[in-house]
Amino acid sequence: MKKLNFILSLVVALVVTSYASARDQIKIVGSSTVYPYATVVAEKFGKGGKFKTPVIESTGTGGGMKLFCGGVGVNHPDITNASRAIKKDEIALCAKNGVTDIVEIIVGNDGLTFAHSVKAKDVNFTKEQLWEALAADVAQGGKLAKNPYKKWSDIDKSLPNFPIKIMIAPPTSGTRDAWNELVMMKGCSETVKTALLIAGKKIEDCAKVREDGVAIEAGENDTLIVNKIVADPEMFGYFGYSYLVANQDKIKAAKVEGKTPTLETIQDYSYGIARPLFFYVKKAHVGVVPGLKEFVAEFTSEGSMGPKGYLGDIGLIPLDAKTYSTVRKSGTELVSIK
Repeated sequence: MKKLNFILSLVVALVVTSYASARDQIKIVGSSTVYPYATVVAEKFGKGGKFKTPVIESTGTGGGMKLFCGGVGVNHPDITNASRAIKKDEIALCAKNGVTDIVEIIVGNDGLTFAHSVKAKDVNFTKEQLWEALAADVAQGGKLAKNPYKKWSDIDKSLPNFPIKIMIAPPTSGTRDAWNELVMMKGCSETVKTALLIAGKKIEDCAKVREDGVAIEAGENDTLIVNKIVADPEMFGYFGYSYLVANQDKIKAAKVEGKTPTLETIQDYSYGIARPLFFYVKKAHVGVVPGLKEFVAEFTSEGSMGPKGYLGDIGLIPLDAKTYSTVRKSGTELVSIK
């Protein structure tokens, strides 16, 4: 049996080497939120002259995971960016397709930003109000009913007296997953959860979004959301903090539970929709695809994602010293997740 396992391992290694060596450029897929950070690192890495600039495609976290976990070799990405941690079923999919050694890198912290035009009046939302704006069903008289709210002021008279219009991320997006976890599930009241159970539904149905045109899916294109917000002062949308930083002259963040996303409120998680960002490396391609190990080392360097690193200039909130030390070790020693 040991001899058979050795032969199989040797065959896999030969296949990986044969296929991956046909590609001399790192291939990256995944999260649109991590995309700006990865792009800056890739450009800097390419300018070093030793290796080609990595090719990066913004596919969304879920789409990136499917591509990444598809297998090893030239037809499969080396890295996938993610705006949430890898899921158990994704790890299982990877394992099924021979992707067994995966390195997890926490890039830094991010604050989901609920934004609107700088021309609009400032607004402060609770998570429950945001849930009520987007939920498919709400509770009325203790029973579930289709969401009837058309204007923000229908939810609360203190909110704007204009139609609810929100650009949202697609279901494949890690940003959508994070929004569901941090806003939809937290904003869904116990009354609603009880009504869901009575109606034979699940608590997870709190995250179901209405389909009457109020919530508008933007695809994996956060720049499109920014443009729509700029064009319509009554439009809202959510995305990662870096898009707010890059467009401060055109858009601003609404308050959520009295807080706006800033370096301080995201880093200490006092801003209620802060989250970590990730990327995952296919260890089987290290040493085969030129520059992969070096790229990960550059990304995790103090000059890149440290407290005074260049990624901070475009909105990345650095990790605390202890977490960064662990991440740097993973980045240089390529420690696989368990």
